[in-house]
Amino acid sequence: MTMRFALPFVLLALAGTAPAQTPQSDSPAASGTIEPDGTVHVPGFRLPPSIYLSEAAKKALPRTPTDPEEPMMRAVAAGQAGALRQRMPQLVAPRIGALKAMYKVTTREEQVAGIAAVRATPAAGIAPGNRGKILLNLPGGGFIMGVAGGTGMMESIPLAGLAGVEILSITYRQAPETIWPAATEDVTKVYRELLKSYQPQDIGIFGCSAGGLLTAEAIAWLIHEKLPLPGAIGIFCASGDARWGGDSQSFARPFQALPPRDDVRAYFKGIDRSDPLVSPALSPATLKLFPPTLLITGTRAFEMSATVNTHRELVKAGVDADLHMWDGLGHAFFYDPALPESREAFDVMTAFFRDRLKLAR
Repeated sequence: MTMRFALPFVLLALAGTAPAQTPQSDSPAASGTIEPDGTVHVPGFRLPPSIYLSEAAKKALPRTPTDPEEPMMRAVAAGQAGALRQRMPQLVAPRIGALKAMYKVTTREEQVAGIAAVRATPAAGIAPGNRGKILLNLPGGGFIMGVAGGTGMMESIPLAGLAGVEILSITYRQAPETIWPAATEDVTKVYRELLKSYQPQDIGIFGCSAGGLLTAEAIAWLIHEKLPLPGAIGIFCASGDARWGGDSQSFARPFQALPPRDDVRAYFKGIDRSDPLVSPALSPATLKLFPPTLLITGTRAFEMSATVNTHRELVKAGVDADLHMWDGLGHAFFYDPALPESREAFDVMTAFFRDRLKLAR
């Protein structure tokens, strides 16, 4: 199965029953073919920008095929993933500085349960009613480049400023140095530490991409460990299924004018991805215990199908689950703060956590 966690704005800074059919011609307008098992061979076609995109989003669409994963993959192949991970905060520092100014948030580095973390705090101070509440962020980065001071702040600063709440982002253990469940264990350590100062219903957990999947895996782990669950979670640019399957797995890269690619992330090498602790979406018994959950994706994102299916399974399990999708946008689209759609996404996150965690305005 394809396992991709493209983080474009960060990584670019590094560098049925129908019978089979026969096509009538080799032209782009020709029909495709359908194999006996239902696999469709899709003919070439034009994919214009969605009419539902803002003008800013249309202008931001790439004009040449660019694979944002290549720098990360090259670093892994060269044995330089760890070194590059350490440099991520410096590489994205200008973007982080702009976000801090835009959303009026301060940050500070610290250690929590022996794990490196960055705390984002509203510059004007935490709203009085929110001083006993906190959000825990699990940064995106393909389980390779997730760094609290990098992608973690791109996810946390806007939400901290808009919601008036403190957000703690952590740098959990990743591949290629470690494999599952190292990251989940780190999240659990930090969560146990937070429980010493906060009530579980006053804690939220969220992440984008790898951090979104890790959020789902962490909840499954907390259930397994019989720990009290947080008041709400956000699975963004991700799903609760480590297989990341479905239609969008096949069409997302072609929608970027890139060839399909099948690979399994090093973090899951040799791991049974059908295990409920790895893919909670496959376990109704696990899902029915999930706290209120917000899911966010775009229709051109590789995770879209898995996200939609995770929402479907959560609803079937009776969970308070909310799904928001943006047409014509891809993976982690809200990493670009200039898009109106990004502000919309953070407004959705703010409203969700404000309601489920009873945050003060």
